[in-house]
Order: sequence, then structure tokens, then C-alpha cells
Amino acid sequence: MTTDEDELYDADEDPYALALRSGRGRVYLRLVDGRRIRMPVHRWHERPTEADKTVLERCIGPVLDVGCGPGRMCRALLNRGVFALGVDIAPRAVALTTALGGLALCRSVFDRLPAERGWQTVLLIDGNIGIGGDPRGLLRRCGRLIAPTGRLVVEVDPHDIEELCTARFENVQGRSGPFFPWARLGRRALHRVAADLALGVTDQWTSGHRCFATLAQQGSSSDCPDTQSP
Repeated sequence: MTTDEDELYDADEDPYALALRSGRGRVYLRLVDGRRIRMPVHRWHERPTEADKTVLERCIGPVLDVGCGPGRMCRALLNRGVFALGVDIAPRAVALTTALGGLALCRSVFDRLPAERGWQTVLLIDGNIGIGGDPRGLLRRCGRLIAPTGRLVVEVDPHDIEELCTARFENVQGRSGPFFPWARLGRRALHRVAADLALGVTDQWTSGHRCFATLAQQGSSSDCPDTQSP
């Protein structure tokens, strides 16, 4: 028996695409040096966690969710009355987001996007600071997407790390997708990169084991401490 979800996709897909279908088991990032990092696939398909809610509370619309996956944050924001659009390079991610009531485009953040320099919030969470393997280039690009009064909300690694690497997705059966550039960035490294790009860290907080920060253009009206930190 097939479901509506099954009919949206081909059966032969890489581990990331398969991970976007809930209940498919664990998925890892396998680095070229042999290390394996478990991806929070379960979180992508669930309701926003308490940590996610601390992010949602800091979102001012319109919001662009970069690497939106199945769109849980987009949908939660829309339910709060905040306009949100997701972007993801995986057709499955976009199909799931829209099928579940969200809005998303199948596009890279480095492609031309709607309302450039008009977004009040751009999200880079769930490890998406690693997109493209170049956090500096990614933050520079996202800084050009926000309005002068806008902000970036970034999730960073809980460890003090700055690592550029090559990785691929791998499932528990050992099936692997193609290699791609990736990065991991901790809070201290984020401060250094942001300063080089004339972005100020306006707030930082921890919820459970997850760490976040907001960035704004230095000298903007939002370049001041956020009093909502828990």
C-alpha cells in the first residue's frame, strides 16, 4: 500500500532525502576522517521543542528559514501569525513543508531569493551554519538578505570549535550520499567571524544542550542587548 507521501518521491533517494520521511531511523554525518555525528532527524519531524520556542520568540516577521527541512519552524511561525518562508535544496523538504501547511521554495540560499534586504529575521538553526562549508560566506550572504533593522538567528555548536570539513549523510545500514562541504562553528568562532563582517552579536543564550545567538548589522537599531534571554 502506498500513501500520499510515498507518491511524492522516488524510492531510490540518498540518506538525507530518506531522513526527511519520518520513521526512517537514524542518520549521521560521516566526515572524511571517519568521525560520525548523529543528525537530529527526530527533531525535524516533531513539534517545536522548548529550545525551538526560544528561537520562535525572537523571530520578527517576515522570516526566512534557511535549510528549512520539513518546515516545522515555518509552520510554527505561521501558526503564530508571523509570515515565514522556508528555502531548502531538497525537493522532498519543500514538498513536505508545503504539504503540511507551510511555505517553501526549492532553492539554495546563494540563489536569488524574494525580498532580498527585506527580511526581518533569517534563521540558521539545526546545524545550518555549516551550509556550503563556509560560515563566513554564508553569514555574509545572509547579512545581505536582512533589512537594515533585521537580525540573523544562528544556532552554534555547544563546543568551542571552528572546523571546515567534507562530509556525507549515512544511515544505519551504511548507505551513503555524495560528499559535500560542511562546517561546524562554536560561539567564540561565531563572534570572530561576525566581527569581520561588521555583524554584532546582540544576544546569546542556551536552552538545554543547544546554543544560539542573534546577529545584527553593527550600528542598526537592533544592535542592542535583547532582554528576552531566559
